Amino acid sequence: MTDTWWLNPCKAVDASAHEQALARQQQLTKPAGSLGQLEAVAVQLAGLQGQLKPSVDHVWIAIFAGDHGVVAEGVSAFPQAVTGQMLHNFVTGGAAISVLARQLDAQLEVIDLGTVTPSLNLPGVRHLNIGAGTANFVSGPAMTQAQGRLALQAGRDSARRALEGGAQLFIGGEMGIGNTTAASALACALLDCRVSDLTGPGTGLNAEGVSHKVAVIERALALHADQRDDALQTLFNLGGFEIAALVGAYLACAQEGVAVLVDGFICTVAALVATRLNPACREWLVFGHGGAEPGHRPVLQSLAAQPLLALGLRLGEGSGAALAVPLLRLACALHGQMATFAEAAVADRPA
Repeated sequence: MTDTWWLNPCKAVDASAHEQALARQQQLTKPAGSLGQLEAVAVQLAGLQGQLKPSVDHVWIAIFAGDHGVVAEGVSAFPQAVTGQMLHNFVTGGAAISVLARQLDAQLEVIDLGTVTPSLNLPGVRHLNIGAGTANFVSGPAMTQAQGRLALQAGRDSARRALEGGAQLFIGGEMGIGNTTAASALACALLDCRVSDLTGPGTGLNAEGVSHKVAVIERALALHADQRDDALQTLFNLGGFEIAALVGAYLACAQEGVAVLVDGFICTVAALVATRLNPACREWLVFGHGGAEPGHRPVLQSLAAQPLLALGLRLGEGSGAALAVPLLRLACALHGQMATFAEAAVADRPA
């Protein structure tokens, strides 16, 4: 029997720690609920970490990169060579996520799953060479079963390195010219939405470019329509190596017990796929931000997700999730360090 590790049970949330954290929030010197989402996320993290006072001091950021065969259809404003060039930018410290990782004192790893740039050998990058990018999904599956499983495993391996490194929070980021097309196609297939509702400019297409992108996705959905009910095969048909790796990472984090902070549109689509494969992983996901790509909001809504930030971001790379880390740290500090009414000798409201 072929290994289907992604179906393994997710770690159970610590109900006792969750309840204790919820009770503590009622005792702190503030009106109940007055810190809104900051209260909710601190309580969620307490349950995930199994301790009354959670923290997210140790953050692991993994950037997964891969190229996309559908770029041959003219769906991107940027040339495909940018994927490989950005890998160099990540490890030399010039990318947005590189700056943010330094500011957060987070561990940053960069994983090249497969790009069209031949013989990339960049110090500091894990080159896995699953393929020279995916195939063009308007004429067949984006990846083979074997490639898809390797990509899922790459995400799992990253999650395990994060766990071994003492991470309290895992952020997955992505890089891959053409990947908003893949993410939109995946989301449309899984949510049965109109393509025009979930397709946006990506890296900067004009209105004509977006219309063309919609038409390309519609062709792909028609080709693969008979397998829509199979979430795993749909991922392999329409996804990218980096999207599959994100799926694997999210599922492994939930199985191993590491909280995940989900980034923007592409990462949220990966989270949607992960929840279709193993619904229990949803409890391990915190959502960093609501981005500018039009498909992001419907996918967040389908996951009943309340993102922490809304800054009009559309960069990817894990950047929006990284920006939410200080907010999580402050939520944990408020939860752990505020005085209770009894400690501060402040009168609580009558019961």
